[in-house]
Amino acid sequence: MDTAREREEARLRAHPLSSWIDEYLDVLRVEGGLARNSLAAYRRDLTVWLRWGLARGWTGPDVLVEADLLDHLVFLREGKGAAESSVARALATLRGFVHHLVAEGELARDPAARLDAPKLKRYLPSVLSATEVDALLGAPQGDDWIAQRDRALLEVLYACGARISEVLALATRDLEPELASLRLTGKGDKTRVVPLGVRAREALRDWLDRGRPQVKGAIAREEVFVTRTAGPLGRTSAWAMVKRRALEAGIARPISPHTLRHSFASHLVENGADLRSVQELLGHASIRTTQLYTHLDGETVRRVHRRFHPRG
Repeated sequence: MDTAREREEARLRAHPLSSWIDEYLDVLRVEGGLARNSLAAYRRDLTVWLRWGLARGWTGPDVLVEADLLDHLVFLREGKGAAESSVARALATLRGFVHHLVAEGELARDPAARLDAPKLKRYLPSVLSATEVDALLGAPQGDDWIAQRDRALLEVLYACGARISEVLALATRDLEPELASLRLTGKGDKTRVVPLGVRAREALRDWLDRGRPQVKGAIAREEVFVTRTAGPLGRTSAWAMVKRRALEAGIARPISPHTLRHSFASHLVENGADLRSVQELLGHASIRTTQLYTHLDGETVRRVHRRFHPRG
């Protein structure tokens, strides 16, 4: 028998807006060159919106009005407790989608035209101190293959300031013999070459030469980082590993793989690196994104002043 969940999913797939969502995502993929993770985020936002609309009795795209967008944003913020950044992203996704419907003649006017983006609070990401980084990178103890893999993954994340998706996408064929640098593929399939420090190089070499061959079937795989069944290590498992190793290192506050990327950039800026170089290393399209880390550096200065100045 069909469950209520299965019936709801069937209604979702049968709704006219569902096929329009598929078409819109195809346009973004082919013409916009959006990466897989970005497309997945767009699909999640649009599916949540459509599921919410089904409960309100939507019949098709032609019935959409401004309130159908605004009320959904209120639902996300107040009903789901979503962060302002998530609400802003959802609005951007909906705007793009309804603009596509207008361009294709499904809507006579754009119901998102007059909606303002929510005012976002300045978001300063969590950054680890150098001492905390040392503790985290040293957390995987032992000589078993899991410790070797986790050690290599953590070292590479911090040494390169890479996104977790970039590191998990690394294939053995992409590695140079000396491991002096890594070629990373970022958003929009843009590639960049990032130097690999001595400690990260040694940890990665140890994993490739001693740890990875212990995993049955891993030799036949392309992915650098694999699971115990030789499958590719996924984002969820990598996030869980970072959180677990952080607790082992005595870091109680919430962190994620992206915390190492933020820490990489912040530590470079704190030690005098110019923003253009940091931008290249991070793979940011705009220098404005990289400028966030000058605010982080300013926070460090203010924290030191408050702590050590007699009138701080």
